[in-house]
Amino acid sequence: MKRSALLFLIAAISQTAAAQPFPAEDSLNATQKLGRDLFTQHCMVCHEHTQITSAGHFGPDISGQSLGGKDNALVDQISNGSPNMPGFKFVFDPTQIRAIVAYVKSLPAPAQEAPRAVKATPGSKADD
Repeated sequence: MKRSALLFLIAAISQTAAAQPFPAEDSLNATQKLGRDLFTQHCMVCHEHTQITSAGHFGPDISGQSLGGKDNALVDQISNGSPNMPGFKFVFDPTQIRAIVAYVKSLPAPAQEAPRAVKATPGSKADD
C-alpha cells in the first residue's frame, strides 16, 4: 500500500514539474535572477500550479509569448494590473518590474494539454 502511494506521488510530482519548465539557473543573467525571485515571491501563487493536490491555478500561464512578448505590454500589465490582477507599481520600482519582465521573457510557452477523454455515464447510449 505504501509503495503505490509513493508511486502516485512521484508520478504527480513529475507531471507537475513537466507542466511549466523553468529555465536553468546558469542560463539566467543577474537581472533575470532578480526577476525570478520576485516572480516566485509575488506572482507564482496565481500563475503557476504550485500544489499537486490542486486542479490548476487562478491566473493564466505566463511565458515569453504572454501579451505578444512585448516588453511595454508586460510592464504595463505588471504595473497597472487588470480587473483580475492587482497592479504592482506601488510594490516594485521600475527596475524590479523590468527584471520580472526579463524573467518572464525567459519562460517557454507551457505545453498544451492533450484533450481528455469523456467518460460515458452509466446507462447512456455510448455505454451500450
